Amino acid sequence: MEISPNADFSIVIDGIGQVIRMWENKLLNLPVETISEKRNTQNRTIKQLIGHLIDSASNNQQRMVRLQYSTNLVFPDYTQDNDLWIAIQNYQESDWISLVGLWKYYNLHIIQVIKNVDISKLGNIWTDFEGNVVTLEDMINGYLGHLHLHMGEIKELADWK
Repeated sequence: MEISPNADFSIVIDGIGQVIRMWENKLLNLPVETISEKRNTQNRTIKQLIGHLIDSASNNQQRMVRLQYSTNLVFPDYTQDNDLWIAIQNYQESDWISLVGLWKYYNLHIIQVIKNVDISKLGNIWTDFEGNVVTLEDMINGYLGHLHLHMGEIKELADWK
């Protein structure tokens, strides 16, 4: 796999930090009914969406670390089991303040991992459950888009303009 010369992840790092700063208080101030009753097209509540983003952070953190010592990572994909992960962990009944805190601090840790990535390992690959090959570099660059996608869903459910 080809590695981009002088890989710079400052846009991703700054973007994750910006999402945390912009959203943490907004999330914490949402009414209970809004976080636990309104549902998106996948039938997920805001609590479940934040839970999914925690799962995303934890799985991506594992991949990002493991890809720095494995050239071809064999690590399970959870994409096909997202709803099962949400149900097993019962995010719907989780304490909201703790859930938002875990989301925030896991993403701060993702920033730490990205800041310290070994750029000589950016071409190392992981293969998802559909057979798609993903480099460490692509994984890092794709993380912010996934975060924005689900924060956009939360924005719609919260009726924020």
